[in-house]
Amino acid sequence: MAGDLGEMPFLDHLEELRGRVIWSLVALVVLSIVGFFLVTEFGVMEILERPFNQVLPDEGLRYTSPTTPVVVTFKLAFVVGGILALPVIAYHTWAFFSPALYEHEKKYIIPAISVGFVLFLAGIAMAYFLVLPLGLQFLIGFQADTLTPIITIDEYLRFATRLILAFGIIFEMPVILVLLSFMGIVTPAGLRKYQRHALVILAVTAAMLTPADLGTMFMLLLPMVVLYELSIWLVKMVGGGRTRPPAEEPAPEA
Repeated sequence: MAGDLGEMPFLDHLEELRGRVIWSLVALVVLSIVGFFLVTEFGVMEILERPFNQVLPDEGLRYTSPTTPVVVTFKLAFVVGGILALPVIAYHTWAFFSPALYEHEKKYIIPAISVGFVLFLAGIAMAYFLVLPLGLQFLIGFQADTLTPIITIDEYLRFATRLILAFGIIFEMPVILVLLSFMGIVTPAGLRKYQRHALVILAVTAAMLTPADLGTMFMLLLPMVVLYELSIWLVKMVGGGRTRPPAEEPAPEA
């Protein structure tokens, strides 16, 4: 009997985690259906094709299999659904971890989620309006006198969505580092001390997330370095590391 009582808190947390994961997955599925409607009725695919059409206005994206139009539509609907589901996923993540936070720490979470969503959209906008057109222009223009491009819709969408989502995720760096500072994992002094190591990691990450050209890589690396510097300032401003609560503030529940 005593063993059951000892296990109850862990089982309660596990049950809550299971419920929130299920709700997040339900939101992802439902909003992917909404994404399918947006892709087919509101020309989301045409919007993604616009940078390509700017570079090669007389060419069209092709496909080599009869199933490709259906497959790429469902893949794109899932990506759109994932973006739409981000606020729901963020809410359930916050709701699960909030009992472990002090009241003075909770006041930073909602602004952090809001700023994170804005930064995510800013990263997507930068990739779509600047990096994707310039990257396509460089890559397609390389050896253009001797090579003729035949670009398929599935390969282009894989390239474009990967690049756009990479920028959106990378722009979350300040929020992630600030939250890690609350957990005591990072500090301003530590971020500054290992700045050179971080620069190497950022450069490798930029190379992995972008196509094989230095121009696009540096267009991702530059905002990553700026965001890292901004993160150090933000962590220092909000007080890196978890602080003791005021005397009257109750400790968070286990």
